[in-house]
Amino acid sequence: LAGARVEVDERKRNPFDFVLWKGAKPDEPAWNSPWGKGRPGWHIECSAMSTHFLGRHFDIHGGGKDLIFPHHENEIAQSESAFGEQFVNVWIHNGFVRINQEKMSKSLGNFLMIKDILKEYHAEAVRLFLLSNHYRSPVDFTHQAMVNAEAGLEKLYALLHRIDGDLGRCGPGGDDQGSGALWASFCQAMDDDFNTARGIGLLFETVRQLNRLMDDIVGKPGQRDRERLVSIRADLMRMGSVLGTLSEAPSRFFEKRKADLVQQKGIDIALVEDLIAKRVRARQKKDWDTADRIRAELSAMHILIEDRAEGTTWKAK
Repeated sequence: LAGARVEVDERKRNPFDFVLWKGAKPDEPAWNSPWGKGRPGWHIECSAMSTHFLGRHFDIHGGGKDLIFPHHENEIAQSESAFGEQFVNVWIHNGFVRINQEKMSKSLGNFLMIKDILKEYHAEAVRLFLLSNHYRSPVDFTHQAMVNAEAGLEKLYALLHRIDGDLGRCGPGGDDQGSGALWASFCQAMDDDFNTARGIGLLFETVRQLNRLMDDIVGKPGQRDRERLVSIRADLMRMGSVLGTLSEAPSRFFEKRKADLVQQKGIDIALVEDLIAKRVRARQKKDWDTADRIRAELSAMHILIEDRAEGTTWKAK
């Protein structure tokens, strides 16, 4: 509606007109033109850049939903007027990022730089956090949300690590390219307006189901179980390649994760390993009181231990 947001500029012939060339102002970049010294308007800058790099017509144009009007509407108007063809096939407008339930903006001084976020959180956890919401939905960035995302990332890598351990006991086998039922369901989610939230939900449902399956496997997995593990692992890796996650070898991921957390929390690795060895001996002697006491001592040191058939593992928490 003309005049609903700001007063209509009286210099406009029509309320829907917008500026292609701005007159020069002091201390601003400016160039000579047939209309006097000035610079391109905001909208024309974007059409010029996209045309230069992508051509007069391209597939996908993104941006925040606040740019639909007037910026993207004006881009369409000027580009299609200039070239006489459709500018963009698909427009993807994302929801706002909020910081602790408040809109992130420079004017409020509450914006975060990716380079600073990556100093505190794993890059794949940041991806997982952002993609766990549909792109058109707002996302609320909080420390707890990132802690949850990192915990989720660990669950995914832990599953891969466990699959590798079970498959390793079976000996070498053929590689699966990732085209099973899980991949098909993921493709359906992504075909539904890039529904990454649903796709990631499939990842974690698979974690739950597969851990239960492996809990029930006694000894070396049989041929049927092996084929299922191989297929699901391949699907998980293919999904990860689309989402930009699961790019590290699980063993390498946990080595780096442990090293980072140990450094952050000042954990004495030698002491932790010694306590775990004592706890293992206590469990062998069925001295459950001592084993429980050591577990509690490790927990107080921010150490989480997990007992599996192949031995006890630990990680910082």
